[in-house]
Amino acid sequence: MQYFRRLLASTEPIRTELQRALPERPFTVEFWDGTELPSTAGGGPRFAVRSPDAFAHALRAPGQLGLGRAYISGELDVDDVDAVLELLDSWRPPALDRGAQARLALAAARATGIRLPPRPPQAELRPRGKRHSRERDARSVRHHYDLPPEFFELFLGPSMTYSCAVFSRGASTLEEAQETKLEMVCTKLDLQPGQRVLDIGCGWGSFATHAASRHGVQVVGITLSPPQAELGQRRAAELGLADRVDIRVADYRELADEPFDAVASIGMVEHVGSNQIDLYARQVARLVKPGGHILNHGIARLRHTDPEAGPFSERYVFPDAAPLHLSRIQLALERAGIETEHVEGFASDYATTLRHWARNIDDRLPDALRLAGPERLRVWRLYLRAARRGFESGFTSIYQVRGRRA
Repeated sequence: MQYFRRLLASTEPIRTELQRALPERPFTVEFWDGTELPSTAGGGPRFAVRSPDAFAHALRAPGQLGLGRAYISGELDVDDVDAVLELLDSWRPPALDRGAQARLALAAARATGIRLPPRPPQAELRPRGKRHSRERDARSVRHHYDLPPEFFELFLGPSMTYSCAVFSRGASTLEEAQETKLEMVCTKLDLQPGQRVLDIGCGWGSFATHAASRHGVQVVGITLSPPQAELGQRRAAELGLADRVDIRVADYRELADEPFDAVASIGMVEHVGSNQIDLYARQVARLVKPGGHILNHGIARLRHTDPEAGPFSERYVFPDAAPLHLSRIQLALERAGIETEHVEGFASDYATTLRHWARNIDDRLPDALRLAGPERLRVWRLYLRAARRGFESGFTSIYQVRGRRA
């Protein structure tokens, strides 16, 4: 049956229409039948259309989602992800009228032949339920972290610190830069021995163990990922910190009015959402003692014309993640009674961090493939590079904001 489907598919119409629609092309497209549409610029990235299913994905979900499905499934491949992302940022294809769009769609349909629509890749998650409800947030977070811890350690390094490292203070290695960031948070919070500290979105416990071991504080860390909590608590015990570090599976909205001397939220506010940011701020204010410090560290959008997130990220990377503008986050914190004392941006540091993470995966591709599988590995290799370009292009930045409860 597959033979007859391929027999009925033809690449000639799509090659003709692409050549007509894109007379100047800084890239090459090669097709499963051995034909190709060459670059008119004599170089650029090479797209490999492995089967008619690539066009079927694009027809079923035109735009970013369909192309993402084709790429994640392996039906569409590229020789250089960085070059493709640069192309998407710099190249402006000519506008197509409705007639050209219709001819391209028809040619793509001819290229698919007779076939059922392909299923979305297994790595895709379509969140259901009320947006940013506790149940939906938990599913979304677990989808992102539903990989062996060894995969994360492979690219994050031994500390497993999954947030922006700080290279701009003189660090030369990823581990040094992460140590710099963790100590910077402790310093900004003015941690003192015996204090009780809350770590919202604690990951595998790198900040909790650093603060407990270096500053003699008691730390409660919360995460929505059971594997994270289990490994984080085990790592704390191995460091002899089981009596000072308590990592729980909990939503920030579930915490009672426990008194904390300081609150750190590192790389978590991006997941709160615009419909919960005021509640988040009130909860942070409720959980810190009067006069206590909070350190809110998170990604923020820079341009007010940009959407919260694209469909690819929504389905494959961080479902429901919604980086807000810094002004919106600060408004919520101020309304909740948190006085802003210091704001610092680290966009270039995060770009460097992401470059290190992507290189670590590339240097250990066989191990990464074994641990993540082909679909999830494609997601991560694309995501880390796209995120880096976001910080380099002015789409996003990242800020540490120190505040104090009045």
